[in-house]
Amino acid sequence: MKTGFKLVLITLPIAAMGAGILAFVVSNRPPPARIELAERAYAVRVIAAETHTITPTYTGFGLVTPARTFEAIAEVGGIVEYVNPALRDGQILPAGSVLVRVSPADFNLAIAQAKANIRAAEARLAEIDVSEANQRAALEIEREVLAVKTADLARAEALLAAGTAPQTAHDNARAAHLVQRQKVQSIESALALLPTQRAVQREQIAVYEVNLASAERNLERSELTLPFPARVTAHTVEVGQLLKPGQTAAILDGIDQAEVVVQVPLSELRNLMQMDAAHSTLLPMDPTRMGEALREMGLQAKVKLRVGDDIVDWPGRVDRISGGIDPRTGTVGVVVQVDAAYEQADSGNRPPLTKGLFVDVVLSAPPITGTVLPRSALHDGRVLIADADNRMRLIAAEPQFAQGEIALFTGGVQAGDLVLLSAPSPMIEGLLLDLHPETDMMPRLLVEDAAQ
Repeated sequence: MKTGFKLVLITLPIAAMGAGILAFVVSNRPPPARIELAERAYAVRVIAAETHTITPTYTGFGLVTPARTFEAIAEVGGIVEYVNPALRDGQILPAGSVLVRVSPADFNLAIAQAKANIRAAEARLAEIDVSEANQRAALEIEREVLAVKTADLARAEALLAAGTAPQTAHDNARAAHLVQRQKVQSIESALALLPTQRAVQREQIAVYEVNLASAERNLERSELTLPFPARVTAHTVEVGQLLKPGQTAAILDGIDQAEVVVQVPLSELRNLMQMDAAHSTLLPMDPTRMGEALREMGLQAKVKLRVGDDIVDWPGRVDRISGGIDPRTGTVGVVVQVDAAYEQADSGNRPPLTKGLFVDVVLSAPPITGTVLPRSALHDGRVLIADADNRMRLIAAEPQFAQGEIALFTGGVQAGDLVLLSAPSPMIEGLLLDLHPETDMMPRLLVEDAAQ
C-alpha cells in the first residue's frame, strides 16, 4: 500500500509536470533556418594557349664508324723490304703514303726476261725479212736456169724425133729439167711459208708484251699505297716477313667522313616527314625511296658527344636509310654523315670523332608554327577549356605533333584559349570552374624543348 501511494502522489505528478514543460518549449521554439543551395566552383589550374614556332626533333643514339675503311691486301707475294715507320696503331697517314713495299727483285727479273723475249722475237722477224729477200733473189736465178733446162729439153726432143740423137741424151735432158723445176718449187714453197712465220712471231711478241705488262703491273703492286687520309687501326707485317698474296697487311679507317647509324622508330620518322605538307602523304616504305624523301625534305642532323660536363656537337647530314625496317622493333636505321670530323677538332677541347664513340644524334625537321600547349593538357583526344563564363567546354583536338612535354596544334585550339591542365572528376560539360592561371609553366617547357 505504501508503494502504490508513492506512485500516485509523487511520481505521476512529476512526470506530468515535465511533459507539460516540454510541450510548452516545443510549441514556442522558432522553426530552423533554411540554407539556400549554391553551385560550387571546382578549383583548376589553367594556362593560356600561345602561338609558337617549334622545330620537330628526335634524339637517338649510335656508335661512330668511319665512312670508308681501307684494307691493305697484298696482290703479289714476296719478302717485305719496307714498312712505313708511321704504320702504327692510332697514327694518321696522308693520302698517297706508301704503307708496305715487297722486294721488287723477282718482278724486275720478269720484266727483263719479257723484254729479252720481245727483242729475240723482233730479231727473228728481221731474219725472216732478210731470208725472204735472199730467197727471192735465188728464185730469179733458179727460174733462169729452169728456162735453160727447158730449152735443152726441147732440143733433145727435136733431135730424138729427127733420129739424130740417142734416147739417153733425151732422158738426161729431161731429168735435168725436172731437178731444176724441183728447186724452183722448193724456193716458192719456202716463200709461201714466210707470211705465216711472220704472223707467228708477231703473236709471240704480243704474248711477250702481255708478260711485260703483267710484270710491270706486279712491280706496281709490290707497293701498297693509301688512297685517302686514314688512321691506322691494325697492322700485321714487319720488314723481312714473307707477305703472301691475299694477306692483309694493315687496316685503316678514313678520317674524311664519319657515320652514325641511329635507330628511329617508324612512327617518329613518319612524324618528322609529315611536318612538311608537300611530303605529308609521301612516306614510301622502300628504303631507297625513303632515303630520297629524307634528302628532299632537308632533314637536319646534329651529332653530340658528352665530355664530362660539356657537350660537343658536330653538324651532320642525313645520307640514307641503312638496311631497312627491323620487323621486331619497328625501327629504321638512319645513316648520318659528318664531314671532316678530324679537321674540326680543337686542340684540347674537341676530340676527333673516332670509331666506337657513343654519341647522341638529333634529327630535326623544318620548323612549324601552331598553338602550343603542355602535353598534360591532352585527355584522350580532347582538350578542356574554360569559356567566358568560367565553365568547362570539351573540344576534340589532335596535335600535329608532340615531343617532350609539349604538343603543337594547327587546328581546334586557338591562341588565347584558357586550357585546363588538370581534369575535374567527373568531366561534365558546363561545370563551373575556379581558375588558377599558371604563368611560368609554358616558358619553362619551351626552354627545355629548345635545350634538346
